[in-house]
Amino acid sequence: MPVPDSPTFAKMLDACLSGHYALASINVASVSQANAALAAFAEAKADGIIQLSTGGAEFVSGPAKDMALGAQIIAEHVHHVAARLPVYVALTTDHCVPKKLDQFVRPLIAETRRRRQQGLPNLYNGHMFDGSELPIKENMAIAKELLRECAELDLFLEVEIGVVGGEEDGIDNTGAAKEKLYTSPEDMVYVHDQLGDVGPYMCAATFGNVHGVYKPGNVKLSPKILRDGQDAVVAKFGESARMRLVFHGGSGSELADIHETLDYGVVKMNVDTDCQYAFTRAIADHVFKHYDGVLRVDGEMGDKKVYDPRSYFKKAEANMKTRVLQAVEELKSTGKTLYAG
Repeated sequence: MPVPDSPTFAKMLDACLSGHYALASINVASVSQANAALAAFAEAKADGIIQLSTGGAEFVSGPAKDMALGAQIIAEHVHHVAARLPVYVALTTDHCVPKKLDQFVRPLIAETRRRRQQGLPNLYNGHMFDGSELPIKENMAIAKELLRECAELDLFLEVEIGVVGGEEDGIDNTGAAKEKLYTSPEDMVYVHDQLGDVGPYMCAATFGNVHGVYKPGNVKLSPKILRDGQDAVVAKFGESARMRLVFHGGSGSELADIHETLDYGVVKMNVDTDCQYAFTRAIADHVFKHYDGVLRVDGEMGDKKVYDPRSYFKKAEANMKTRVLQAVEELKSTGKTLYAG
């Protein structure tokens, strides 16, 4: 099935909200990683999301070093492959801080406008603006401007309030103040007050979550922060205002915490670090097991069958696919596709 259109994407998210499950949102930085996620969604018969960060997208663009171009390249690939699968696979972009908007999100919005003028479908379903480094009023002022543009083009906007700890793709929040890691109900109310009448949005509220993976006990998640925030939003604006929430830093999270967030409105969970490790772990295993074949040792010629990149990329894709299947299962979305065939 093709990448979903905007009404279908909204239905996917609302089905998650009412059904207490979430879509696995998988970061990729290559066609090979995108294929691993696509294969997992198809096998699990689960709708899902593929997303790109600024760094991942720039990497895809190669020597052009153009993050918007890289995002378009991956999106085109996903559109072509997803059209042959029995599930919906949406496309979004990940963290874009204010200083990179003109290099990433705004060019992609402009590309969507150009495509629509030519009668072509949107490449992406939505974009993310991460203004969490700013005071919340400034964060929401920029978000509102972006959301107006996105709404005109049937795009969702994801915003972040509070700070996701750890480090990812050049965004280093390892030294963030502890209170910044936990979003307040007042901030969630403020977000809906500013964005609720502008267009469709998702909110990445923070509850102690971090990017990367850590030893057990090092990360203290408090999912009930999401519950309290949702309650405050609904109390002021009504049930229809219940937020579509996003869980950042899903890698390494405890299953009980993941499941609890599903009851509080999480409809999308990002998984990046664990997928990177799964992909690389298979390549490392291949090299260790076939050392004499991968390298031309002591004047020998090696073994083309094992230094052919396809031999280890297939293993890397298969291992990453297994991790994506795990994420789908943990988010209770296995078998839950809106695609009717």
